[in-house]
Amino acid sequence: MSYLPLPSRRAPKALVLGALALALLALLAAGSGAIDIPVSEIPALLWGRASDDLRQTWQSVLLDVRLPRIALALAVGASLAMAGCVLQAVFRNPLAEPGLIGASSGAALAATLARVMLPGMAVAPAAFAGSLLATWLAWAIGRGQDAGRLLLAGVAINALAGGGLSLLTYLADETALRGSTLWALGSLAGAGWTQLAWLLPVLGICLALMWREYRALDALLLGEREAWHLGYELTGLRRRLVTLSALTVALTVSVCGALGFVGLIAPHLARLLLGPGHRHLLPGAALLGAACLLVADWLARTVVVPSELPIGAVLSVVGAPFFLFLLVRARKQVA
Repeated sequence: MSYLPLPSRRAPKALVLGALALALLALLAAGSGAIDIPVSEIPALLWGRASDDLRQTWQSVLLDVRLPRIALALAVGASLAMAGCVLQAVFRNPLAEPGLIGASSGAALAATLARVMLPGMAVAPAAFAGSLLATWLAWAIGRGQDAGRLLLAGVAINALAGGGLSLLTYLADETALRGSTLWALGSLAGAGWTQLAWLLPVLGICLALMWREYRALDALLLGEREAWHLGYELTGLRRRLVTLSALTVALTVSVCGALGFVGLIAPHLARLLLGPGHRHLLPGAALLGAACLLVADWLARTVVVPSELPIGAVLSVVGAPFFLFLLVRARKQVA
């Protein structure tokens, strides 16, 4: 796969412009929804006191509903994109993605099992265990093989997790059944500041630890032997990176369900813009992943107002054709 990398001196400027564009996108999303809020009023609503009933309503919607949801979309999108970027380097496979290799569905199955069968068990640890098991299983099956072997492993894991989710849905009571739809369809509707208070720091630590390994990720792209000659201990490195990726995916699944294709689309677009070097690729993918999920959530809550589309369906409508395009492109390059 060929890329058009930017010179390193231009990449930081591109990242700054991307961050500014993302901030503008978030501002526009904050004003759109079932209740439209004029963008010009948002700064006053954030830092001032509402002067009348209408502005009090706007302020309540903005602070209690819109901003937590936007913050969650940005954090989850960035996390899934960076996890996908790391997995593609670890597996040396451009089609590796948390959803396609079964990491998201494994986390969703384990999280649902914890909610339905073991209500006293914390959801996040269960999701981490499921994500880690699915990721290692896909890697063990597809290791050293072409992309098709890895994707077939992902299909099998996703099918197994889908069957398990269907069975748990059948066994669940009404309360657990309503909650289980979160894992199947994905939703950011439950975002709140209490949830974000613990989620954002943990995700931030995971992303920082993954970014610290950008030199090792560059070495992995050269091949196992080359990375070993450069001084990297591959077994421990892979274990560390896969564990961080699985933890990141598990945290996102535990709060908003399984969301596919973000970890596939964002890294590919980032490579086209910034080149394959992970020092700039990882933050670039994070910015694009945040923007991707923010736009998907924006569409999900505005297209059929006052109802809301499943965000997982919105992502699939865009992501599936993109995935097919990558498969066709890879086939032409091989031919």
